[in-house]
Amino acid sequence: MSPVQENVSIVRRGYRAFNEADIAALTELFDENVSWHTPGCSLFAGDAVGRDAVLSRIGRCARETGGTFRADLERVLTDEDGSVIGIQHNVGARNGKELDLYSCVVFEVADGRIVDGREHFYDLHAWDEFWA
Repeated sequence: MSPVQENVSIVRRGYRAFNEADIAALTELFDENVSWHTPGCSLFAGDAVGRDAVLSRIGRCARETGGTFRADLERVLTDEDGSVIGIQHNVGARNGKELDLYSCVVFEVADGRIVDGREHFYDLHAWDEFWA
């Protein structure tokens, strides 16, 4: 398996683990010093640095939506530098609101672990409004 294919496999496993709430698998896939970047002004906006902070953010997302939030991977793109871009469909329910929004995450993978994730939203206002 080429390094790019290996990175894609890691990202795909990450999506599966996220949607199955498999914290053990996510712990294995995230580097101890992973950084996660979310734009906007929602309660998730800003940077989470370190595996514990990123896993805490994921847990909060699940709690805030009663476990309804999903990030369904629709497409994977790669770059010659090894970056993996996951295009995803986000759905969930919270406080009488429904989320139905596309976004992407640019993943950096090193030594078999996710070291950085940077989210980009098709409609950032809708994302922020869902979490308001």
